[in-house]
Amino acid sequence: MALEKILVVDDDENICELLRLYLEKEGYTVIFAHDGESAVNKFNTSKPDVILLDIMLPVMDGWQVCREIRKKSNVPIIMITAKSETFDKVLGLELGADDYVVKPFEAKEVIARIKAVYRRAGQSSAEAEIKEVCYDKLQVNMTRYELKVNGKVLDTPPKELELLFYLASNPNRVYTRDQLLDEVWGFEYYGDSRTIDVHVKRLREKLEGVSDKWALKTVWGVGYKFEAEEDL
Repeated sequence: MALEKILVVDDDENICELLRLYLEKEGYTVIFAHDGESAVNKFNTSKPDVILLDIMLPVMDGWQVCREIRKKSNVPIIMITAKSETFDKVLGLELGADDYVVKPFEAKEVIARIKAVYRRAGQSSAEAEIKEVCYDKLQVNMTRYELKVNGKVLDTPPKELELLFYLASNPNRVYTRDQLLDEVWGFEYYGDSRTIDVHVKRLREKLEGVSDKWALKTVWGVGYKFEAEEDL
């Protein structure tokens, strides 16, 4: 699967020009949008392979753009932002971004991250036919990006779904927060790993009391596991 088209969304023309030079040198076609509304329109018309998305944008901010795109697509999104606070990073990831880079950045780092998230997206696509796990009253389908509880589809953000799928695909195995960040987000996370705690908390709110045959468990001092009866 060849990576061809990248949508760069930033209102800073200098940053856009810098990225254009490096990305075109790598052989990519680069499309630009300088405000959030244009970004959504360009996404709809151009169908990019990867999106580089600034947060501070005119008309619609990057978080709103990410929400809109995630309603219809799982295209890899890398947030590029001057906001380095943990809250902003966690929020971007919760909304479905795959990675983030903090300004000022090295263009080579951005390119490496583009290749990493796209490679991971390609692997997920290739494995789509086996992307389903089922337990008592629980079904997680990554082909349709769908969570069913008691036969009812629950609205679930992509990263919550991916985290649950990964844990449920490896029942009774304990994972540290760092391992889960690396496996689910697909990059080496520099910073606060509390984003995992936030995702687990939200999943538990959806899954509480559904079945006594499985549970999302905290292993204190280590991390998390999906505990399930062995015969399931």
